[in-house]
Amino acid sequence: MFYLGCHLSSSGGYLAMGETAVSIKANTFQYFTRNPRGGSARALDLDDIASFNAYATEHTFGTIVAHAPYTLNLCSAKPEVREFARNTMRDDLERLQHVDNVVYNFHPGSHVGQGVDLGIEMIIDAINAVLTEEIKTPILLETMAGKGSEIGRSFEELARIIDGVILKDKIGVCMDSCHMHDAGYDVVNDLDGVLDEFDRLVGLDRVKAFHLNDSMNPFASGKDRHAKIGEGTLGLDAIVRIVNHPKLRALPFNLETPNELDGYAREIDLLRKRRTTA
Repeated sequence: MFYLGCHLSSSGGYLAMGETAVSIKANTFQYFTRNPRGGSARALDLDDIASFNAYATEHTFGTIVAHAPYTLNLCSAKPEVREFARNTMRDDLERLQHVDNVVYNFHPGSHVGQGVDLGIEMIIDAINAVLTEEIKTPILLETMAGKGSEIGRSFEELARIIDGVILKDKIGVCMDSCHMHDAGYDVVNDLDGVLDEFDRLVGLDRVKAFHLNDSMNPFASGKDRHAKIGEGTLGLDAIVRIVNHPKLRALPFNLETPNELDGYAREIDLLRKRRTTA
């Protein structure tokens, strides 16, 4: 099964997102758990969630991705920002207990001049404080582009975080094609080599989702600006190789390209046509 979707607005609720996904030939999707630039979340509607869970089963959805807001920074220099991030994650994970077949993706954080070592230590402490045995939703560290003081720009940094997490069965990784390209991982010319390196350092079994994005920036630029599929420095062929790679093809893929719904529909159609049989 080719699980392919895009980022959708959660304003209409879960069932509305599922129906929108099906209307554009998607069978997975990603959404923000709350305002991406703030802290507010819509009231839980358990009936809506139950309807979506049934709808997703009926339409054979793959794993969906709940994306934490951008305001989370588990390794901020400000204690109140770190506490806000922990509280938000706890609340998000508690709310996700009601949603079937979902993972929780977040940006590891920015150390804002405190140094990578301290930043990683803070992230580990926060994850260990938030994750409990009762939590059923895996949390995913996203591969980052390396902008500013972002942590997660290298596979080594992700491995160090995972190594410090106590409940390792509840933590994984979401790869992002644009971010890895911008961070200096040559997914265009050496995808096999990149995956081999990740497997050696982290383990490919940790990858639970994939963001499909072209990049507006040159290779290893350390920036982060997504481009439409085939219109950036990765190019269509590189994206097609990713979705067809035997070590990746079973993952849920989500587009985060600069598109409205009709643009996502075109990209989904394009990639479905370029998908090969296993």
